[in-house]
Amino acid sequence: MQAIRTLCKTLAAALALGAAVGTAQAATAKLDGPLTVVVGYAPGGASDRAARIVAHELQHRLGVNIIVENKTGAGGRIAANYVKSTPKGKNVLLLGNPTLMMSAPLIYKNIGYDPQKDFKPVSMVTEYRFGVAVSASSPIKDLAGLIAWGKAHPEQFNVGVPATGSLPHFFALMLASKIGIKGQVIGYRGSTPLLTDLIGNSVPVAIDTYDVQAPQHLGGKIRILATSGPKRETLTPNVPTFTEAGVKLQAYGWGGFFAPASMPDATVQMLGKAIAASVATPAVSKQIEQSNLIPVVADAAKTAQLLQAFRAQWVPVVKNSGYVVEK
Repeated sequence: MQAIRTLCKTLAAALALGAAVGTAQAATAKLDGPLTVVVGYAPGGASDRAARIVAHELQHRLGVNIIVENKTGAGGRIAANYVKSTPKGKNVLLLGNPTLMMSAPLIYKNIGYDPQKDFKPVSMVTEYRFGVAVSASSPIKDLAGLIAWGKAHPEQFNVGVPATGSLPHFFALMLASKIGIKGQVIGYRGSTPLLTDLIGNSVPVAIDTYDVQAPQHLGGKIRILATSGPKRETLTPNVPTFTEAGVKLQAYGWGGFFAPASMPDATVQMLGKAIAASVATPAVSKQIEQSNLIPVVADAAKTAQLLQAFRAQWVPVVKNSGYVVEK
């Protein structure tokens, strides 16, 4: 994790030092026509917010119209297959995430695309953490209390996640392995019903992304017991990290742009630099942070490195879980 943060900081510094050159290159770069950014999820979610924040700045930087198009269904896989099939000469990007670009090929059969063959990494733009939470009315006050309760009542240790096969699902398995409680992971159809059941004590524990949980925690409806980053989150300084709470565990997810394999490498490189420069601007970084996400400055080359490190952490977890959707 520290190496990943260092890579991002190094690139951000390089962009700042070479701002004049980078801005000039991005400003003179041209695409043959508009650019479409495809998001596989409904408007308003983390992926959609990231796409629209970056697209607004990128449109001015490139001097072309950018259209954000939501193609929902099949957990984002419909969007991925749509972008994969983009013919050469069309400017289309996918706002991808770990589920689409890492776990889906491992748990689903015949998803229709290969993330590493059918797509080219362009630019990672956001990072997010995970949180483990209980209802505000729960007698469990901290992570140690959760572990003690789970070991005393393993048959009741049901952990809700926003979707089966999602990164929170596999983080739940990772946490269960660390604390020595098998429990049962219960998949929901999204974060909203999961939060509803958590607040109402229909499920005792929930793991989801921090950006989803933070508003409910601050509103006094749930209690986040620990977060998965290397340091405490700014919005919730009283909530410890897992490491601080006694469980040596760090993990994160991300959002980033991917091009279809049909896009020329020169265009991919140009877009990667332009997107990285966009995220590095104070206005864009601030908007991303206000969405409870972490801005990441990474061009195509750095994004490839970050993906390699990410897969090294998560692929064994997914494979060892034995979770497969027989469809």
